[in-house]
Amino acid sequence: MLFSLRPRHAATLLLLGACRTEDLPDAYGNFEATEVVVASQMSGPVTRFAVSEGATVDRGTVVAVIDTTAFVLERQQLAAQRSAVLARRSELAEQLRVLDVQREIAERGWLRMQRLVAQQAATAQQLDQAERDHRTLLAQIEAVRASQRSVGLESDAVEARVTQARDRVSRATVVNPLTGTVLATYTREGEVVGAGQPLYKVAALDTLDLRAWVSGAQLTSVTLGQVVDVFVDQGADSLVALRGTVQWIASRGEFTPTPVQTRDERTDLVYAIKVRVANPNGLLKIGMPADIRFASVTTAANTAK
Repeated sequence: MLFSLRPRHAATLLLLGACRTEDLPDAYGNFEATEVVVASQMSGPVTRFAVSEGATVDRGTVVAVIDTTAFVLERQQLAAQRSAVLARRSELAEQLRVLDVQREIAERGWLRMQRLVAQQAATAQQLDQAERDHRTLLAQIEAVRASQRSVGLESDAVEARVTQARDRVSRATVVNPLTGTVLATYTREGEVVGAGQPLYKVAALDTLDLRAWVSGAQLTSVTLGQVVDVFVDQGADSLVALRGTVQWIASRGEFTPTPVQTRDERTDLVYAIKVRVANPNGLLKIGMPADIRFASVTTAANTAK
């Protein structure tokens, strides 16, 4: 809710002045917003930087790109290694199939030689040779299977490196995390940035939080979700009133903050609160001071109009 109080003649000015001096606000504070500093996750030159101070950027918009040439080349190299590993795995599988066929033949020959020796139709030397051929093939098969296990581990390692390279390439693209207004930029296209280096700062300004302080005696009149009146000055003869909702109340007290304290107030404990105020027209700015009244002043405002 937004309405403006503008005096039209001397009597109205006197009435508005009386309202503002006699009906003092219950709390004072300043507007703030949740600011997000977006940083680069990779090191390298900035090939694209598509934000400027004051611009409104939607969530999910690609705002910056870090040069990914080295990462793309690394990914291509890893893809070639993966193809070589897969070819090696296929080769070992074929080699194992051939050796398994040879093992079956050698096993049948060894069994047949055992029968012949039992019938005294073959010599012990022939039996030993058949057994040796069979055991040699078993050893070769086991060696190929060991190579298969080794290639499998190598394949897993290559796949992990491919995933890492793909992740690095994706991290080179900077995506705006929230819909908001760019407050400041810290780099420009063509500059070389490091991992973790801030690129820009963005904040959602469609709704701001008014941080204010209340005394312990006022806590009983403040509740979460409570709708309060917020007043912002616009020049010497203009007062804008809005509605806000209490979103947060501090759980412990603190000494009166420096921006609002006097020497006599330094021993007083106050409690911080946050009042959420809609800002659809961009009227409110970060740091702007405002007053809060917990009791509605709508009647007085309408009378002043």
